[in-house]
Amino acid sequence: MRLVQYVDNQGAQQVGAVAESGAELHLIHGYNSTYELAISAARQGKSLAALVDASRSGDSVNYDELIASHRVLPPLTHHDPYRCLVTGTGLSHLGSAAARDAMHVKMQKSDSELTDSMKMFKWGLEGGKPPNGTIGTAPEWFYKGDGHWVVAPEQSLELPAYANDGGEEVEVVGLYVIGVQGEVLRVGFALGNEYSDHVMERKNYLYLAHSKLRQCSYGPELLIGELPRHVTGTARLIRNGAAVWSGEWLSGEDNMAHSIWNLEHHHFKYAEFRRPGDVHVHFFGAATGSFTANVATQPGDQFEISSPQFGKPLRNILKTSSDGQQLVAIKTL
Repeated sequence: MRLVQYVDNQGAQQVGAVAESGAELHLIHGYNSTYELAISAARQGKSLAALVDASRSGDSVNYDELIASHRVLPPLTHHDPYRCLVTGTGLSHLGSAAARDAMHVKMQKSDSELTDSMKMFKWGLEGGKPPNGTIGTAPEWFYKGDGHWVVAPEQSLELPAYANDGGEEVEVVGLYVIGVQGEVLRVGFALGNEYSDHVMERKNYLYLAHSKLRQCSYGPELLIGELPRHVTGTARLIRNGAAVWSGEWLSGEDNMAHSIWNLEHHHFKYAEFRRPGDVHVHFFGAATGSFTANVATQPGDQFEISSPQFGKPLRNILKTSSDGQQLVAIKTL
């Protein structure tokens, strides 16, 4: 089952379940958001899927028209953007077979010869999938922003004046709500474009934190339930109507160095991240992107990320922004 949030003809937020055909959304009666659905399901002791099934109104809307009119929203949001925390983990994916072979060759070196990134990746391979009930190796972790940094599907991602690059990060996103007792409620998963400044990061790894402080996008559909162990899809960079780069991407635990629940534990182990009512958007790491093929993005390019397991593709246009052109004035009080 997959859910979509959107804006109706009257400007009100609504939520619908994707029809089997993929062409329509079945409206959910009594709930205007996936957030409300998640909180209500937890209070009633029901699964989210069961609550959705019990709340279908019988009405439907044309899904393609919503996309064409740019009325689709991210599939999980908080009415207060400051109560939405966007984060991620890196060095978590194995990549293609060729990339795995190359990585294993590099890791034949002693730890003293490995870079910090390679050490972190190796630790993930050795301890990222611990037995059930135990805690594994902590992954790399980074902060991206709050709900104000989130861009809806079909909307533009900004390339600020201070950026060296604006490239897609093709990922799966975990979407969570913190329940009234501080319990972590996994609402589902979505396609994600974590969108980072790869040129800045390559200058010096200590610039990683800066390179991640960019907008992001996820959706358009929220997949309820467990993440498939093997997720596959296609990513494309489209310029003037033609793909200047495309590649297969892989995710799911069969293609990862860490288990999903190990990554989740090492995020939510911090009590401050279990504040009742908050929303968490967590990117699970990228396996490919146009930057890995030395393709430089340009304003006007369209990022497209698709997977048959997630329904409609996630698309965003890259546009320039004047943000950061002027020196920020600081006033002494």
